[in-house]
Amino acid sequence: MSRPADRPTVSVALCTHNGERFVGQQVTSILNQTVPVDEIVVGDDASRDGTVAVIEAAVADARGRGLEIDLTIVRREAPLGVAKNFEDTVARTTGDLVALSDQDDVWPADRLARLIPVFSDPAVMLVHSDARLVDADGVPTGGLLLDTLDATVRERNALTSGHAFDVLLRRNLITGATAVMRGPFARGALPIGEGWIHDEWFAMVAALSGGVRLVPEPLLDYRQHGGNQIGASAVDWERRRQKLTEARDERAARLIARAASIAEFADAHPEVANARIRETLHRKLAHERWRASLPVSRVARVPRVAAAAVGGRYHRYNRGLIDVARDLAQPATTRPL
Repeated sequence: MSRPADRPTVSVALCTHNGERFVGQQVTSILNQTVPVDEIVVGDDASRDGTVAVIEAAVADARGRGLEIDLTIVRREAPLGVAKNFEDTVARTTGDLVALSDQDDVWPADRLARLIPVFSDPAVMLVHSDARLVDADGVPTGGLLLDTLDATVRERNALTSGHAFDVLLRRNLITGATAVMRGPFARGALPIGEGWIHDEWFAMVAALSGGVRLVPEPLLDYRQHGGNQIGASAVDWERRRQKLTEARDERAARLIARAASIAEFADAHPEVANARIRETLHRKLAHERWRASLPVSRVARVPRVAAAAVGGRYHRYNRGLIDVARDLAQPATTRPL
């Protein structure tokens, strides 16, 4: 099966870890796309089961049916963890486009056919979709990923229209398993910044230049089986209560590291991040450092947090009243940063 000359080459960056139970279904769904993929690069993070053998068997079967596909498998004796595994795996891809893949999902046959045309706009760097939540047996639970994440109409419209930066400045709504990226962009965005998960990083870097687009259809069966390394779970009132009682120091340090690394990336790439974007990122960094410096005493925090909230900083850089409540309620376990 030859590739049309005008079709971009497609790589899949598939990261695995003890995924024997589901990975065969995922690889088969990738190989059965109506727009064929050209390359699968597997980063296997120290699996101790038959994950790799299952992948090799599925690809061998597809080749026997005439599918031309390259397969690269990197087997690690010591695990890198999710973000570093994706970083290394994406770096090894060669395609014009790179699709991120978890080991336990299923791609509808027309997934790539729906997403690839969005890249006809040269400004687009990353395209993502909604996803249908399914259980361990692949049975739909009735939920959609963006609903579970409480994505608002305003946020969805911004993601669809190329205005993702202001949304992602406040919180991530892009799940890597739903994303396809331009290959040169993805490889050029590496390494992943400190404190970031791979999908959050790629999304924010793409958003610096207005290069994110949401296709609002559920173009992935996103399997939730209790063993997901990163999954989708609704935040109920009990989880919200728990977040208000969590010590803030560790999270504050991570937020500072994230803000610093993306600001540093933007400063180093003014061709993709204009002066307004760079200034906004530095203001975000200053805001996170300010949050980390809030007094240990909750009472003493009140006037400072209230002033910042009235000034709009929590709405601009965080999740508004949710993070106001966090900064007023969360205990500090050590000296503020």
